[in-house]
Amino acid sequence: MQIRELNLKELESVWEVLSQLRDKLDYDEFEDLIYEMRSKEYKMFGLFEGEELVTYAGAYIQTNLYHKRHLFVDDLVTYESVRSRGYGKAMIEYLDNYAKIGGCERVVLSSARQRQDAHRFYNKLGFEKKSYQFVKEVKI
Repeated sequence: MQIRELNLKELESVWEVLSQLRDKLDYDEFEDLIYEMRSKEYKMFGLFEGEELVTYAGAYIQTNLYHKRHLFVDDLVTYESVRSRGYGKAMIEYLDNYAKIGGCERVVLSSARQRQDAHRFYNKLGFEKKSYQFVKEVKI
């Protein structure tokens, strides 16, 4: 098992894993968004078993008044066929260390209300529910 930062040449492998979480995106939109996010310091991390990418995480180091300096995990997903094998936990441990090196006080993520299995997983790893996220669509 190896965890490392990914580069833009690996987007197809990322898409194979990430599309299991972000099923409302098509590949072209995903690629466009990744390029835009990367220009704002979005980092892509992959956990490999042999040559196969099995877990993906995308994160930013951010600063705001509520969380202060923190690592915000935008995306975290393990390929469905290999879940419950410790890959997600290993990725969270890697991200914890990345946050420490980056001078962050905490790791923050959000999760959709219906993802109860994910919530139990995050709780087991020490995450606490701290707030609600409200979203309002803007008509264009």
